[in-house]
Amino acid sequence: MFYVKERLNDSMEISIEITDENVFCRCPMCGSEVSVDIGEILSDGESDLYGTAVFCDECSKKVKSGGRYYERK
Repeated sequence: MFYVKERLNDSMEISIEITDENVFCRCPMCGSEVSVDIGEILSDGESDLYGTAVFCDECSKKVKSGGRYYERK
């Protein structure tokens, strides 16, 4: 799931329009928040927001090295 957020103060966030600097998702492996360049993700013309997941750096290294991928539920 992709979302955008803007922190107004220590206790309040607001959802806002997607831009190239405020898009985030959760790593499907560990649940860490990942900043996403939405233009880069969708630039291949085949990806979509619903079917795309972005791994954090640590989990990405694990997957690339042959580690098992377990989707966080």
